[in-house]
Amino acid sequence: MKKSFAVFGLGRFGESVVRTLVASHQDVLVVDIKEEPVNELMDVATQTLIADTRDENVLRDLNIDSFDYVIIGIGNNMEASILTTMLSKEQGAKKVIAKAETSDQGRVLERVGADQVVFPERDMGHSIVRKLLSNHILNFIDLSDEYTLAAIEVTDPTFINQNLIDLDLRQRFGLTVIAIKHAHDINVSPKPTDMLALHDVVTVVGPIKGVEKLDEALKK
Repeated sequence: MKKSFAVFGLGRFGESVVRTLVASHQDVLVVDIKEEPVNELMDVATQTLIADTRDENVLRDLNIDSFDYVIIGIGNNMEASILTTMLSKEQGAKKVIAKAETSDQGRVLERVGADQVVFPERDMGHSIVRKLLSNHILNFIDLSDEYTLAAIEVTDPTFINQNLIDLDLRQRFGLTVIAIKHAHDINVSPKPTDMLALHDVVTVVGPIKGVEKLDEALKK
């Protein structure tokens, strides 16, 4: 389903978001105060604009309330990030996702109206360390400070040829299985009776501590 996105700030994070969205065939408006990064995405994004998003008239002219998501990637200018977030919500933005570089900046962004705050550098560091320390977890996406989405490869003999009822990951670890990848097939609505095979990849969502306990259980 196609959705509309406005991306403000075209640093490494913003540019990566834009290119990923466009590759997924989404409508993307990009705005930056500098001409160079906007020109680089002129043939990529749906719309481009060189403007200062701290100006509420700019946001009003963009009809910011018509976009499904507003993503604010202004991380190196706290004042611009905070003011853009606040003005976007005042102009009726449906959902604002703001990038933060520090926890203090993140708290302020939440207070001025950000629906979600992301910490790309911190989360990437956490993800790399977790992968290095785990033999089973392939990827993490932190949803908050306490909850994560994780992809886990099935290699433990006690998990092979077991179904989700037998494993009871929800009761044991507080985790919900939302997908199972078997070879090239992905089951996004697994049934409790679905069996796991060697090298299946199970995607779970739940507490970070639950994922860590599961990883420890798989090591035994």
